[in-house]
Amino acid sequence: MQSNPDDITGLTAQALSSAIHDRKLSCREVMQAYLTRIHRLNPGYNALIHLAADDDLLEQANARDAQLARGESMGWMHGIPHAIKNTAHVLGFPSDFGCPLLQGVMPQHDQIIAQRIKAAGAIIIGKTNIPELGLGSHTFNKIHGTTLNAWDPSVSAGGSSGGAAVALAHRMLPVADGSDFMGSLRNPAGWNNVFGLRPSQGLVPRWPRVEFWLHQLAIEGPMARNVGDLAQLLATQAGADMRDPMSLGSAYAVPTCWPEPSALKGLRIGWLGSLNGHLALEPDVLAVCEQGLERMTAAGALVEPLSSGFGFDPEAVWEAWLVWRRALTAANVRGLIKLPRARELLEAKTLWEYDQAEGLPNTVFETASEARSVFYYAMLGLLSRFAVLALPVAQVWPFPAEQPWPTTIAGRTMDTYHRWMECTIYATMAGLPAISVPAGFDVTGRWPMGLQLIGQPRGDGALLEVAAAYEVIVMDILNRRPPVPGM
Repeated sequence: MQSNPDDITGLTAQALSSAIHDRKLSCREVMQAYLTRIHRLNPGYNALIHLAADDDLLEQANARDAQLARGESMGWMHGIPHAIKNTAHVLGFPSDFGCPLLQGVMPQHDQIIAQRIKAAGAIIIGKTNIPELGLGSHTFNKIHGTTLNAWDPSVSAGGSSGGAAVALAHRMLPVADGSDFMGSLRNPAGWNNVFGLRPSQGLVPRWPRVEFWLHQLAIEGPMARNVGDLAQLLATQAGADMRDPMSLGSAYAVPTCWPEPSALKGLRIGWLGSLNGHLALEPDVLAVCEQGLERMTAAGALVEPLSSGFGFDPEAVWEAWLVWRRALTAANVRGLIKLPRARELLEAKTLWEYDQAEGLPNTVFETASEARSVFYYAMLGLLSRFAVLALPVAQVWPFPAEQPWPTTIAGRTMDTYHRWMECTIYATMAGLPAISVPAGFDVTGRWPMGLQLIGQPRGDGALLEVAAAYEVIVMDILNRRPPVPGM
């Protein structure tokens, strides 16, 4: 048995699972180790919220040990502590979504991902922090406060899966789930030096929700410190469920074996960079991403920088995106806006999304839908030439935690609260899988940056294989750990 809690929390999720099932570690030992680390670190970073009582969690761990003693295992997550992102419902934990209007609301059902993670044997210890209603890529809200970056607590952790990314980076969780509308699995992964995968549209079913047919841009997926754990959690999350009529089967989602770096040889990668200057970027963001691409080139990949010939107009895509996002976000806010003091309590960005969409003509939405279709075919054209497309995962370095969002980038004014995350909309709008992989750090060595790889339609498995081959050649980056106060 391992006695050092940090040795236990340092294990990968798969190694932890093996140690539990081989009876080298008890579920109680694992839970105690994670609770010790959470109590030491979480107060300084505010990644985990709605934490269950220690005694209750240790009792659940004892019950898992008793099951193993009888030769019973619930699955690969048997006895593993897990926290669900606060955009999903989990029985016994509030569904406040970081919104004061929902404070104290308790769910009547588990979200599908919570059902599946529980069925795999995980013990739910709490939830991970988000921005209000999951809007924006900076994790702060009026109920739970701000989540701070794992590498530098003076700056943003990203979002909206910021709590999940920080909890992962600081080994307060073995793996984490999240959701992604505008980079919410990718941006915080990049800023905390972990992996985040936005799966193909429909791969991970979503229920309960009010409407299925249009609300497909926000999807759920996995985060992890390594690609193997990422794929294992995706396998748990993915797969059709008839309660979500838009959900897909999962047979193609997860690789059965992992390639060596030689698998990158001959892989054609289209480097979109700044989209010929369309994307405003802070200094050195491109340079760090290109360092990751240079490593892939050294392993035999064929990286082709693209300064034109995208087949789409980025500004037209942005305008179509604004219509889609406003329409879908406003639908989620509409039920709240009628509540007492709604305009007083909701954040400015939430009200802006709602007000922008009110009175939106159906013809405008139809035009935006047509523009999205044109864009999809343009992406298919690019992906007929390249196996993978690459972009930065963020356009700025982590900004001060007290700042709501970047208002300018390299002298260019941001005309919305989310324009600084424009680089993430392309995978979302095309329904394509995209993964954030660690690329390196800024010149001070304090702030991580991620490289975004976009895969083929429903090519999640192939994209994970590329990421696994890449992982081997950036182990020096992955082996770095964020500084821990007092250690």
